[in-house]
Amino acid sequence: MAAAAVTLQALCRFCRVLLFLFQFYILSGGEQSQPLAQSIKDPGPTRTFTVVPRAAESTDIPPYVMKCPSNGLCSRLPADCVECKTNFSCVYGKPVTFDCTVKPSVTCVDQDFKSQKNFIINMTCRFCWQLPETDYECSNSTSCMTVSCPRQRYTANCTVRDHIHCLGNRTFPKMLYCNWTGGYKWSTALALSVTLGGFGADRFYLGQWREGLGKLFSFGGLGIWTLIDVLLIGVGYVGPADGSLYI
Repeated sequence: MAAAAVTLQALCRFCRVLLFLFQFYILSGGEQSQPLAQSIKDPGPTRTFTVVPRAAESTDIPPYVMKCPSNGLCSRLPADCVECKTNFSCVYGKPVTFDCTVKPSVTCVDQDFKSQKNFIINMTCRFCWQLPETDYECSNSTSCMTVSCPRQRYTANCTVRDHIHCLGNRTFPKMLYCNWTGGYKWSTALALSVTLGGFGADRFYLGQWREGLGKLFSFGGLGIWTLIDVLLIGVGYVGPADGSLYI
């Protein structure tokens, strides 16, 4: 009985020690986890970074500068590079002088190779649409018939060359005669008409396949059609089927 009582007392003391250690562990762990939990809940003051875009630098080059030669003569600059005070009351066909100023970002020099901004330009008093055909370029049309009676015209958009100065709009419409070629040679068509015209080779070459078949199966109209085609192609009356001119 005495041994059992001693054993029971020792077991109770051991349980008390375990309970004390467990409470101590709980208290120490809670104190350490509280700041951790607090640090997780309170992330601290938030810093906000604002990205401020940089001001756009004025380095854009105007499109007309690509047409303006650098450090060239001001009097030889293209019309897109200068601004002139024109006078529309001048006498047509007479020489006239205008005061001009170069546009921004354009550099030019005078006869003494000195930089200048203001200069005088000499030109003939006339509108742009009154210029000779060599002073402007026009668009071509491949949809009109060049070989027709009467000769057909088409509306073309014309633009004055850069180094030419004139009054009014530099782009203008103009009625022009149809003048384009599809690559057919007059000499080749005439040679085929003389040698192989009886088989319709000349008409096939010009793209007129219906007439070519007619000549082929009629043996050149027994020679009469062949002779007529030689004359018509020789004088240029018969041309390519697409309406273009001979080379």
